[in-house]
Parts: sequence; C-alpha cells; structure tokens
Amino acid sequence: MPEFKRYMVTSALPYANGPVHIGHLAGVYIPSDIYVRYLRLKGKDVISVCGSDEHGVPITLKAKKEGVSPQEIVDRYHNIIKKSFIDFGIAFDIYSRTSSETHYKTASDFFKYLYDKGEFIVKTTEQYFDTQENQFLADRYIKGTCPKCGYEEAYGDQCEKCGSALNPTDLINPKSTISGVELTLKNTKHWYLPLDKHEPFLRKWILEDHKEWKPNVYGQCKSWLDNGLQPRAVSRDLDWGVPVPIKNAEGKVLYVWFDAPIGYISATKELTSDWEKYWKDKETKLVHFIGKDNIVFHCIIFPAMLKAEGSYILPDNVPANAFLNLENDKISTSKNWAVWLHEYLEDFKDKQDVLRYVLTANAPETKDNDFTWKNFQARNNGELVAVLGNFINRTLVLTKKYYDKVIPLPDKINEADISVLEKILKTKKDIEENIEIYKFRDALKAYMNLARTGNKYLADNEPWKLIKTDPDRVRTIMYVAAQITAALAILGEPFLPFTSEKLKKIINFENTKWEDVNLRITKANHKINEPELLFDKIEDKEIEYQINKLLKTKEENIKNDVEPKPIKEIISFDDFQKLDIRTATIIEAEKVPKTKKLLKLKLDTGIDKRTVVSGIAEFYKPEEIIGKQVQVLVNLAPRKLKGTESQGMILTAENSQGKLCLVSPEEKFENGSAVS
Repeated sequence: MPEFKRYMVTSALPYANGPVHIGHLAGVYIPSDIYVRYLRLKGKDVISVCGSDEHGVPITLKAKKEGVSPQEIVDRYHNIIKKSFIDFGIAFDIYSRTSSETHYKTASDFFKYLYDKGEFIVKTTEQYFDTQENQFLADRYIKGTCPKCGYEEAYGDQCEKCGSALNPTDLINPKSTISGVELTLKNTKHWYLPLDKHEPFLRKWILEDHKEWKPNVYGQCKSWLDNGLQPRAVSRDLDWGVPVPIKNAEGKVLYVWFDAPIGYISATKELTSDWEKYWKDKETKLVHFIGKDNIVFHCIIFPAMLKAEGSYILPDNVPANAFLNLENDKISTSKNWAVWLHEYLEDFKDKQDVLRYVLTANAPETKDNDFTWKNFQARNNGELVAVLGNFINRTLVLTKKYYDKVIPLPDKINEADISVLEKILKTKKDIEENIEIYKFRDALKAYMNLARTGNKYLADNEPWKLIKTDPDRVRTIMYVAAQITAALAILGEPFLPFTSEKLKKIINFENTKWEDVNLRITKANHKINEPELLFDKIEDKEIEYQINKLLKTKEENIKNDVEPKPIKEIISFDDFQKLDIRTATIIEAEKVPKTKKLLKLKLDTGIDKRTVVSGIAEFYKPEEIIGKQVQVLVNLAPRKLKGTESQGMILTAENSQGKLCLVSPEEKFENGSAVS
C-alpha cells in the first residue's frame, strides 16, 4: 500500500429532516469512526469531517406540512443529530452544515468556476411536474417501473434492484411519491454536467486503477459506466438552497447532489486555514464513507466535478456499506420504523459501546443485514459480558486480591506463556490489516478472539487453585493476563472508545499509542486502580420494552395506511371510452427469470391469445392461477419488460399494505366480454 502524509476522511452528510438511526450508524458513521480513531492512535495526520445536508425537496415538504420555515426544520434536526453524534462518541473534527455562510460561498464559487470554464451545458427540457403539489420533483420523488429489469419501485435516478442509472423519463408509469398522482411534463431550463464527456476518464480511473474497491462499489460503478453516462442537471427549480450564482437564473438553486459533497470542502475550510493540503495535495489520502445509495454521487458525479475543476485530489477509496434492516423490515423514516440514536441514548444510558459493538459485529459490509433486539441482548450478554468483561474482571480482581493491585514480577515464562503473549502481536497485525482494507467486522472479530485467548489461558491455568500450591507460577500467569488486558485497552479504542477509556483509567494507563502494543506493555510493579465492571447484563424486560415499542409503531402504521390513496387526476368520459377492457382466461403462467415480482402470463382474450407481464409473482404462484379469469386492458401500447413484450395490462386491486389481488368476474364469463 502506498504511504500517505495525511488523511482526509469524509462521512456522508445526514439529511436534516429527521434524526439519525441505527441504519446510518452501521452503514457510515461507526465504520468511519473506527477508521479515524485507528489512524489517530497510529499518530497519523487525519481530519474527519461531516455535517448536516440541509437543502432539497424533503426539507421544504416537511416545513410545508408543519407550517414552519425550512430553516426551522434544519435547525431542529441539525442540533439533534450533532448532539447525538457527540453523546455517542463519533469523533468528527468538525460537524458543519450546508446552510452555513462558508458553504454557500464555497458551493457558489465552485459552480461559478466550472461555469466560467465552460464545463456545463444548458438544456431546456421537459421535466416531471406534480400538479397537486404545484412543483417540479426531484428524481428521488418519482417512482415507476424500471425499463431494464421491470422492478416496479425504481426511483427516478436509479433502480436499486438492478443498479442501473436512470433518468425520470426512462421510467414506465412514473408517479409522484409525495401525492401519488401521475405526473405531467413541463419545460424548464437548467445547467448540466456532461458526465458522458468524463466517461473515458472515469472508466480508466475506476475499472482499471481501482479494482481493489469493494465488489458492491466496483460492480455498481461498472454497471453505470457500461450503460453509458448521460448529462446530469446541476440546478433545479426551488426556492430553498444555494442560488445559482449567474444572471438569468432566478428561482433556480444548485441541485442538492451537486452542493452536498462540496459540504466536505466547506467544512474543512471552517476547520483549518490549511484546508488545501487536505484536498489538493497528492500525498493526501481521501476516503469517503457512505451508504450504497450514495455510490453514484461519490464515485461518478463528485469525482467528475473535482476532475472538471482540475486542482483537487480524487478519492482513494469509497468503502460503501449495504443497508441494515430492523426486525426483518426495511428501516423507514416516514413510517418511524427505526431505532433512533437519540432515543437509544436515553433508554440505554452509558451503553454507547454496546450498540457500537453489535452494529460492527453485524455490519452490512457486503450485503444487507438485519438488526434484532434479541441479537442485541445476546451479543451483550454472551460476548461483551461473558467474554471480554469476564476476562478483564477476573484479571483485575485477582490482581487486587493477590498483589494489592500491583502487577506482579513474573517467575519463569514458559513456551505456552510466550505463545499466548505472541497472540497480542498477531491480533494487532490482524486488526491493522483488516481496518486498512475496511473489513471492520473481521477486525473486531480478531480483537474479541484475543479476549477469548485470555479467558482460555486463565481457565487452563486456574490461578485461583494454584495460588495455594505454586504462588510463583501464579505471578507469571497474572503477569501474562495483565499484558493481554493492557493490549485490549489500547486495541479496543477504535471499536469501544468509552470502554477503552474506562479500562485505561482502571489500569492506570495514560497517553497510550498503537505502537505501545507489544509483548510487555505494562511493567511489573505497575500499580492499578480499583477494579470495576465494564459491562452488565441487559435484562429481558428492557428488550421487551423495545420490541413492544416497535409493535406499537407497526400497529399505528397499519391504522394510518388504511387511508385510501388519493384520487388521480379527473379524466373525461371520452378518455374513459378509449379504454378497452375485456374478460380473459389465464392459460399459461411462469415466473420471469431474475425478477421477484414478475409473472409471464398467456391469456385467451376471446379475440386472440397474447402475452402479458404482470407484477403479481409475490402474491400468486403460476400453477395456482392457470384457468383463472381476469380483466385485461387490451388496447394498451405494448412494452418490453425484462426482454418480453407485454401486450396489455391485467387489472389488480392494491390494499393499504401493498398486497395485490386479481380483479375477476363473479361468475364464469365468455372470454372477450367487454367491461364498461
């Protein structure tokens, strides 16, 4: 690995329309914090920046809903998020915000510099407009069917099913996620970053120069590049955000995806006057910690922006994680299906490290993973208490009991003792190697294995029995155990900073560094302080309370979801008359390969036999619906879905929980019967 003089570490800016939850922690902030704490322990020059992302449509919608200004919304959540990070021990050098004066100037200057260089193109295009909300919609507030894979919940900027980069106009049957109405197209003028111009550079830089990136990151980037990059708008129609700093741009602001990553630069500017050496010196290593939904912005778009500007370094790595689910359901801010950090800190006082441990041990590093309260309890009681806490407590209590809190002078150190001591160095090496390639789960596993080694060493040697027959041997055993304890105090700081700090106070260690970890960390005759328990058990009633809180949330969501969807736009009778809906019978049915929702159906419509692709595979097995009568729109223009031409659309009803059912006649009807 190349050596760097300094490190610039960024963590994805949390959106200031709600608090931080465990999905954010597991995906971004705990991995980032482990990495930064490790670098600091090694004496590296490192800056860690983050801040609130305070612009965009969700902010304005929340403000509109609550009848307050957008500034009130971002002020509220910025303060909640910042305090939560401090209380949880996420050690940013600065936690800034994109509504700051420094950020406005930095983002405006960046845009203006690219504009003056001729790096943008101007386009007047048709964009989707929500007539009910009377506004243009951001890509993420448009959903429809992906034209590449048929996934029906694709966003306007990307399909999370197949990873394809999309434009909203690519979607089939696009709808507003805000109001639910079908969208209309309106003309609007915007400035675009021509990503296609930068595609050759990006292809070489990512696909050839960064093959070491995590497979999920590399794979997504390759998918976007293989599909061909298109110009992306850098401005949008909104009155909340950084105004586009040129003439004839009234009512336009910088698109949030353009202004937010510049927030890393503006935060560094606020922190230090030497900011340029962290952003413009090739001997600086730039690392972005993000979730998988931000890969395109940090691996494709932001590097293209930096390259177009010309004086900035590019990220050395973007170790994005997948998503964390909660009790087998997708975390949802809008549905309050989450474990919020500020609420956790109220319910589990002084247990920051328990959550850090569980989320690291269960981190979604390679694929989506699941958090459950039962697993949280099991890992605390069975690992932190029974393994790490047990070993350290036995070592400290016996040292107090036998030697009045003084590390004993060892007698003969045999080969078995040396073998155990050498595991300290092996653990140190394993942690280093894994952290430096962003495998934090494996690094934590190596750390815990050292505690297991200590437990086994004490259990095998039984000093509490030997003390009566061979006190000289016990001095050696307790000396070795003290070395492991000291190693755990230092090596644990990236993962368990509160525990590490507490343990170092107990064993009377100060100003320790990574390099202090060796075979003899603490000397004989070193005085320790009064032993204390590092962890305590979490009782069933505490977990039941959390589970019941989630169950209550689920019940409230079901009640709230009973509300019917809003009525679509009014159509004329003549428009309705154009629909030709007929009774048909399903004569063949099979799943569409590599899709979760699609069935390929062959229908006898009474007019002909035709193929229709329908998104009902989650609710009907192919063999169950052969022979079933349905209603089909026969004069719908054909569309290709996953390589199959669909020649119509069968009618379904959808309830408040998203379940679909086929619309069928009450009694057997002749195929081809018209529905009116």
